[in-house]
Amino acid sequence: MSDGTFLLRSPGPSLLDGEAPAPAPKVRGFSLGMLWEVVRTGLVELWAHKVRSLLTLTLLMLGVFALVVMTSVLDGVMDKISTGFAGMSWDGTVRVAPKTAETAEERSRFVMSPGLRFEDLSRLTAPHPKVLAFLPRAQRTSSVRVTGDTERIFVTGVTPDYAVWMNRPIGLGRNLTEDDQRRRSTVAVVGATLASKLFSGADPVGRDLVVEGVPFRIVGVQAPGQIFNDENYTDANGILIPLEAYTDRMDPAHKLAQVTVKLRRAEDAGEVSAMLLSRVRQAHHGIEDAEIVDLDAEAAKAYQNFLEQMHGWTVVLLSLAGTVLLVGGVGVLSVMLISFSDRRFEIGLRKALGASDHEIFIQFLLEAVVLAAIGALLGTVSGGLLCQALSASFPYGLVVNPVGLITAWIVALALALVFGLYPAFRAMRLSPMEAMR
Repeated sequence: MSDGTFLLRSPGPSLLDGEAPAPAPKVRGFSLGMLWEVVRTGLVELWAHKVRSLLTLTLLMLGVFALVVMTSVLDGVMDKISTGFAGMSWDGTVRVAPKTAETAEERSRFVMSPGLRFEDLSRLTAPHPKVLAFLPRAQRTSSVRVTGDTERIFVTGVTPDYAVWMNRPIGLGRNLTEDDQRRRSTVAVVGATLASKLFSGADPVGRDLVVEGVPFRIVGVQAPGQIFNDENYTDANGILIPLEAYTDRMDPAHKLAQVTVKLRRAEDAGEVSAMLLSRVRQAHHGIEDAEIVDLDAEAAKAYQNFLEQMHGWTVVLLSLAGTVLLVGGVGVLSVMLISFSDRRFEIGLRKALGASDHEIFIQFLLEAVVLAAIGALLGTVSGGLLCQALSASFPYGLVVNPVGLITAWIVALALALVFGLYPAFRAMRLSPMEAMR
């Protein structure tokens, strides 16, 4: 009735007509709105407890930071060392070197032999179907004058094909040639390290370097490379000259340090080694005063030792990073338990208004994940920036390893889930009556 007028309404459902229709059930579940509420609540909790949250985030950040940096460092070391071993060109290679007498009988026999000499090359380096190249090498140390000081260098006599087979690329100028060998020219290729010391970055090609009174014209400079063995070091810190010029000007005794032999197949090392020892005996009147070193096997053994050492360091470093992350996970547990204690009334109110146990559980669990994600994000960004900043100056380079990034995030989030379960279960099981007392 309104202003004396009666309005007729259609009859609604009545208990007399039967049971009233049930209201449509509310569909609850995860939504973007719920996710935003979780993130907002997590940030509010972080801001409300700044000191505790800062400590927790710092531990998580340091753990992820350590994982990112250490996996990047280990990855860079593995890549560079593996490249360095490959660059030594020791695959399918054996070496003939003078043998050290170990007994009195050997000493008395070796005295009757002139040792490994330049004159032996005509017999030792005779062509063989299973050999690609013979690379004789003679070496001694000497000194050169450098702007008021003296620099100790290595003088090495080699053949023109030494640089090709032993992976010694040229950075400036040219390499030794067969014409240099034939004419016994006093020319030299300077190692990259020695060139930097003597000429301070200037182009030395065309200049003369006087060694023991003999002027050697510099025709080339080796390209910088990784140093993984004694030969790499001596070549980088010395000069390479034609072997014939070396025997004429540097060593009247014509002694050889070694003869490196490159094989067509590594499987032929045993047969070729026996052949080389036979040639040594023929050249030295039956005296076997030389030995064979299988460089391929030596390189494989050294690489295996390196892998074992790297495995040990990997376990130690990753354990340290994992320990820091574990402590960060305990920090997440502490933050979430305090958050649960501070929000008991809120939890009870939400349950009284219809929130399900499942929603409360998911909310607390996701808040723990958000906390861990913030720490992981900070650790990832700081670790990536450090790797990029140090990459240019680090000796073996630093490349951010995506596997390390993914692993750090997985570990951080997994720890957040594990340590967030207990507070989430407590919040889920809290009754509204108990919470709102």
